[in-house]
Amino acid sequence: MPSTRSAAPRCAALAGPYLCGKTTLLESLLFAAGATTRKGSVKDGTAVGASAPEAKTRHMSVEVGLATADYLGEPWFFLDCPGSVELSADAQNAMMVADIVVVVCEPDPAKATALGPLFKFLDDNGIPHVLFVNKVDLLGAHELRIRDLLEALQAASTRPLVLRQVPIREGEQVTGYVDLVSERAYHYNSHAASDPIAIPDGVRERERSARQELLEALADFDDGLLTALLEDVDPERDEVYRQLTRDLAGDLIVPVFLGSAENDNGVRRLLKALRHEAPDPAETASRLGVEPNGGAVVQAFKTYHAPHAGKLSFARVWHGSVGEGMTLGGERVGGLFRMQGLSQQKLATARAGDVVALGRMERVGTGDVVSEHGERSRSPLWPQPPSPVFALAIHAEQRNDEVKLTAALAKLVEEDPGLAFELSQDTGELVLWGQGDIHLQIAMDRLRGRFNVPVAGRAPQVAYKETIRKTTSQHARFKRQTGGHGQFADVHVDIRPLPRGSGFAFTEKIVGGAIPRQFIPAVEAGAREYLAQGPLGFPVVDVAVTLTDGQFHAVDSSEQAFKTAARMAMAEGMPKCDPVLLEPIMNVTIAVPSEYTARAQRLASGRRGQILGYDARPGWPGWDEVKACLPQSELHDLIVELRSLTQGVGTFSFAFDHLAELTGRHADRAVEGRQAKVAAQ
Repeated sequence: MPSTRSAAPRCAALAGPYLCGKTTLLESLLFAAGATTRKGSVKDGTAVGASAPEAKTRHMSVEVGLATADYLGEPWFFLDCPGSVELSADAQNAMMVADIVVVVCEPDPAKATALGPLFKFLDDNGIPHVLFVNKVDLLGAHELRIRDLLEALQAASTRPLVLRQVPIREGEQVTGYVDLVSERAYHYNSHAASDPIAIPDGVRERERSARQELLEALADFDDGLLTALLEDVDPERDEVYRQLTRDLAGDLIVPVFLGSAENDNGVRRLLKALRHEAPDPAETASRLGVEPNGGAVVQAFKTYHAPHAGKLSFARVWHGSVGEGMTLGGERVGGLFRMQGLSQQKLATARAGDVVALGRMERVGTGDVVSEHGERSRSPLWPQPPSPVFALAIHAEQRNDEVKLTAALAKLVEEDPGLAFELSQDTGELVLWGQGDIHLQIAMDRLRGRFNVPVAGRAPQVAYKETIRKTTSQHARFKRQTGGHGQFADVHVDIRPLPRGSGFAFTEKIVGGAIPRQFIPAVEAGAREYLAQGPLGFPVVDVAVTLTDGQFHAVDSSEQAFKTAARMAMAEGMPKCDPVLLEPIMNVTIAVPSEYTARAQRLASGRRGQILGYDARPGWPGWDEVKACLPQSELHDLIVELRSLTQGVGTFSFAFDHLAELTGRHADRAVEGRQAKVAAQ
C-alpha cells in the first residue's frame, strides 16, 4: 500500500524511561528497514544510539543519537533520546523537532508513573506520539495484562490511549497480534517478518470488544463516525485510517502498538504505521511557528563540540535547501554532514525535512532558527532548561588547566542546557550544577576525555555564616618600635549583635580629637577584615561595631597601625560575644505524584525540614507540591532519595529563604570540617 504522505524526509524520536528498550528498538528499526545488516547492542557497545564513550562505559544512552534509513523508498531520520530523567533536557530538544515521537514502555503497570512527565511534555507542546509497548514477550511469564497496563498509563496521559492491537497468547507465550483496524492476525517470527494467520477463536471476542473501543474513541472527534456507530454501521477501513491519521497529527489520541524490539516482533508494523500516519515536516514546522520566507530555514536542536571538527549544530531543515558554504543567519555554513551515531557523512545539499549537522556555526545556539536571508530568532515555544537540582564543586587536577577548564565548561553548557556552572561568591568554589549525580559524572567524563581536562569533584561547601548573641566592649593597643618611625594605635570598640539580615554597621563616637579623622576609616576596614573569618571560622554577619575612644601618636600612628589595632580588638572581643553558627535555610517546593505526597513529607521532615503545607500542583493533574523549609546542607543528595521514592519522577526547586542558628552536633561537625580545611591549606 503506497504511503498517503509526501516523500519529504520525516523524523521520529524514540523516548521513554531508562531500560525500556529505546536503543534496542532503534537497532531493530534500522535492521527491519535494511539500513544495517546486523543489529548492534548497548551491552556490547555496538549500538548506533549509544556510541559515545560515556554511553559505552555505562551501557546506556547519554545523549541524543542520530540515525537514518530508507523504508520502502522513503527517507527517515530517527532520534534516540536518552531515557534517564537526568538527561531530559537533551531529549526534550530532540522531541521538539520530530514529526512524531514513539514513546517506548515496558508492559508492567507498576512502572506507568515514570511516563507521566514525558506525556505531560508531549501534550503541552502538541507533539504527535504513539506508544510502543516493548517486551510483550514478558506478558505471560509475569502474568501481566495489556488492559491493566493501559488503565495505569491512561492515568498518566491527558490524551486517550487507543489500542491498535491485541496480543495472541498460547499459554504463557505471546505469539502474535490482531490488528484492530484491518482485523488481520499475525504470528510473530523471531528476527523476521510476521506471518498472516486466521484470527484464533479464543481471541475473536476480545478483538471485537477492543475494536469497538477504538472506534468509539475516534468517534469523540468525528460526528460522521459517531453517527455511523449509533446506526450500527461498520465504517470503511480507509475512513478509520484517515481518522487515525488526522487525530494523531492533532495530538488528540495516542495509538498503542505492541512488540518486542529484542526479537524484532511488531517492529515492521510500527514502521508501516509511521510511514502512513506520521505528519509531514511542513506540519511540524507550522507547529513550531516556523513559516516559509522564500529561502532556506533551519532550526538547531543540539550542539556538539567534536574533538577535531569543532562545533557541530544538529539541525532540522524546515524550508528550502541548504548547501555547504551558503550563509544562514549571517554566518557561513562550514560543513554539511549526515550523522549515523558519531559517524559523519559529508553532504553537498540537504532539503526540507532532512536532519543534518552544520559545521562551525559559532553564533548558532540550541533552539535558534536561522534563515538564508540572514534572520536569526528563537521560537518562544522552545522549552526552557530544567532547574538544577544537584551540584558538585569541581577543580582541575593540574593548576595550569584552570583557564582551560573554564573554556571547556562553557562548551559543555552550550551542548547540554541541563548544565550550569558558577563561581560561588560565598565559598570561592567552582560549582557545576545539573540534574543528578549521573548527569554530572557524565559531564566530568567528557571534560576528561573529549576536552582533555582532568577534573575532580566533591560535594560543595555549605555557605555557613556566624553571628553573636552578646555585647562587649574591647580595648586593643598596637605598639611596635623598629628603629626610626614605629607603629602605634589604640582603640576602644563596642561590639553588639544586630537583627538578622542587617549585615554590618560601623559608627564612631570620637570626641576631642582622640583619634584623627583620617584614621577612623582604617578602624572600620580592620573590623571588616576580621569579620571575613570569625571565631568559628566563618564570615560574620549582623554585627555592629562602634569606635568609642582611642589614642594616637603624632609620629608613629598610621592607617595600617589603626587597621591592625581594630583587628586585634575584634579578635579579642568577638569570642566574648557568644558566637553562634548560622546555616542557610532554603524554601523548597517538592513536586511528586499524589500517591507519593506522604513519602515526600516524611523525606523533608527527616532532613530537619519544616513542612509548610502541600497543595495540588498547578497544571499537573494527579500531582502535589509539598512546600517546606530545609537547611542547605540537606539538599545535596535530596534529589537522589526523592527519585528513588517516586520511580524517578519526583523533583524540587529551591531558593534562599533565611539564616537560622545552628547548635549541637551539626554545628560541631561544621566547625570541625572548617578547621580541618584551614589546617590542610
